[in-house]
Amino acid sequence: MCGIFGYVGKGEDAGRLVLEGLKKLEYRGYDSWGIACLKGRRLEVKKEVGKIGKVAVRFSKSSLGFGQTRWATHGGVTRTNAHPHFDCSGRVAVVHNGIVENYQELKKKFKKSHKIVSQTDTEIIAHLIEEEIESGKSFTEAVRRAFLRLKGLNAVVALNAQSHELAAVKSGSPLVVGLGQSENFVASDSLGIKDRADKVVFLSDGELAILDENRVQLFDAQSGRKKDLKVTPLNWEIKEEGLGRYRHYLIKEIYEQPRVVTRIIKEKGGEAAYLADLIKKSYGTYLVGCGTASYAALAGVYFFSTAAGHHLNFSLGSEFSYAEDFINDRSLVIGISQSGETADIIESLNKAKKKGAKIASLVNVPGSTLYRLSDFPILIGAGQERAVLSTKAFTAQLSILLYTAYVLAGRGADGQKLLNKARRSLQYVLNKESQRKIKKLARVIKDREHLYVIGRGVSYPAALEAALKIKEDSYIHAEGFAAGELKHGVIALIEKGTPCLVLAPHDETFGAALASAMEIKARGGYIIGLSPQDNEIFDYFIKVPDANLASIIPNTAVAQTLAYYLTLLKGYDPDKPRNLAKSVTVK
Repeated sequence: MCGIFGYVGKGEDAGRLVLEGLKKLEYRGYDSWGIACLKGRRLEVKKEVGKIGKVAVRFSKSSLGFGQTRWATHGGVTRTNAHPHFDCSGRVAVVHNGIVENYQELKKKFKKSHKIVSQTDTEIIAHLIEEEIESGKSFTEAVRRAFLRLKGLNAVVALNAQSHELAAVKSGSPLVVGLGQSENFVASDSLGIKDRADKVVFLSDGELAILDENRVQLFDAQSGRKKDLKVTPLNWEIKEEGLGRYRHYLIKEIYEQPRVVTRIIKEKGGEAAYLADLIKKSYGTYLVGCGTASYAALAGVYFFSTAAGHHLNFSLGSEFSYAEDFINDRSLVIGISQSGETADIIESLNKAKKKGAKIASLVNVPGSTLYRLSDFPILIGAGQERAVLSTKAFTAQLSILLYTAYVLAGRGADGQKLLNKARRSLQYVLNKESQRKIKKLARVIKDREHLYVIGRGVSYPAALEAALKIKEDSYIHAEGFAAGELKHGVIALIEKGTPCLVLAPHDETFGAALASAMEIKARGGYIIGLSPQDNEIFDYFIKVPDANLASIIPNTAVAQTLAYYLTLLKGYDPDKPRNLAKSVTVK
């Protein structure tokens, strides 16, 4: 979730390196930041609430340092609660991603014997390490024993000012160690270290790494036994593109979607065929995702049913582990995640793998936990997403699932044609005239408290995703509903002037979608039609050229840009909405 970056070496520029490393990771979402560097025999600390992107601070010469961009879980957003946190001596410092589920129990034991200054669960870890060191344990052993006392999914990096070492240990949240020349690094994402190291070690759950300027040692956290390093070349391309002519990354990434669809048509035929074969041979296939990825998974159920006459199961990642007793060694579980680090997905798929299931994945980040966990990882090729909201990765996930469904049906060429229609429709809704209409709509509805989106068939997951984008970014209360469920309770929410987006592509749902829109209009709702052609039912019309089963792609793009313009009108940051993070690694 949060950004972690650490450096130990023979250079004297640790502060600058840590600051730059954290800036590369700030897309992950955070509310405060802190850095600690060794200055002589003490630690020099800088902490602030807010963004780090434009920060320019100087540090003394130092060869050891680390820092974190924090996303608050325990305790408010304050300088005191910002990481790093320290033991009583000030010699041991800790940064941490995750949640220590038993921190209250541990904290009670420390109230009389330690000075606790923050409201965080992280500070408790520093005092745990301190106690082990005071009892005569080495730094390595102290960190190992302290980590074993923590419950929950956690990634911990500890700094020892006396031994000039960094320790990194994890369960759940990602950590990667970078190997350099007379310098080593640790980060929560390989993006942070790609310019400094071309070889990395991805830590697995239950592994402890000890870093100094000369070497990296790896241990089993449970037993303490030393392990061999599994070194991976960092040779994949990680493009860091600037904003160019765009004001924000969100709108830039929205406009990159036609190019993403084109790339999938040209480059992903082999992966689609491979995944189709896996699905055909499995006895029960399950699509699992969280948030936006879950709506791609749900859309996949419709794709395979409509295009291939094949049944796939759907589950939210956070719920799958409660309903996987039926998983066996003939099952195929497909995890869908932009980051490849989503905690709920990782936990569920680990459980399924222990039951013998084959694991496939659609993931955007090479080397991520999901990528390495999978028997059959498929890179969706959307390119790096820097905005917290996922847009082009969603389109890539949908495109690969749709393509695969057609390949499974023996109609791969038809799938390509359909994706080409979706690409052209995308280009239409992103042209100047369409965007002018969407901007005008944003001005019309910006002061409304509630907004609803309805759709049928594959337009139902489109409605869910459209509503999610609007509430994530503009903070307007938006909900997506299956249009047929209106009369079963939802219609009670409609009052005069309530805006409602109606997704009405030219498919088998068209007439029923219009009938549902009329029910809302009869109760005073303001009907916004997204359809290939205007209709007298619509109070406001946005043309979306028909792409049949792939219409979910351009329909969602309308909602993405509407969310962006609403957010600008309200004066918020489209790239970094409050309370959200790019990679959700806590449960």
